[in-house]
Amino acid sequence: MRNFTYSLVLTGLLLGLTACTSDSPNKLEQSRVVAAGEKAPAGHLTYSVLDSQILPQITEGETPRVPKERFIVVQIAVTNSGNTDANIPGVTLESDSGTTYNELTDGNGVQGFLGVLRHVGPLQTTRGAIVFDAPAAHYRLRFADENAENEILADLPLTYAHEKVNSADVPAAVLPDLTAPTGPTAPAAPAK
Repeated sequence: MRNFTYSLVLTGLLLGLTACTSDSPNKLEQSRVVAAGEKAPAGHLTYSVLDSQILPQITEGETPRVPKERFIVVQIAVTNSGNTDANIPGVTLESDSGTTYNELTDGNGVQGFLGVLRHVGPLQTTRGAIVFDAPAAHYRLRFADENAENEILADLPLTYAHEKVNSADVPAAVLPDLTAPTGPTAPAAPAK
């Protein structure tokens, strides 16, 4: 009977220990999410989303550059609080469903393109644009520290506030003259 009691206590302890341990959380659970515009610290780097635009095309010269989906252009600022130069790792665009999009390496036509190989000096801030080709949707930006070890997410709301659409140039001959009378004109009613 004594062995049975020991084995019962041992089983209870083992069950208690396994209940206290858990699998390591996934990246989304361990990464903090901040709103666009708020400071997003990751190691010595602090990111800020300054603005974002969803564009159906980017005009460079006479030939527009057209994406597969939409160009999502994000203006960011990156501050290095360290005392040495720091590399700025690539940023990932992540949808609510978990689909990820990497930055485009071609910044032609994007004003202030941050570039691909980039760094920021000690106690300095650099600003620029990063570009993605993705469907218009709600996203989060995944930022990493200078060693790509710690991550933080910035919420990037879906907005069409800056979307630029080609103007539909319609020849003036096709537009109706709204000032001219149309149809039969009825005599004016007598004044009483």
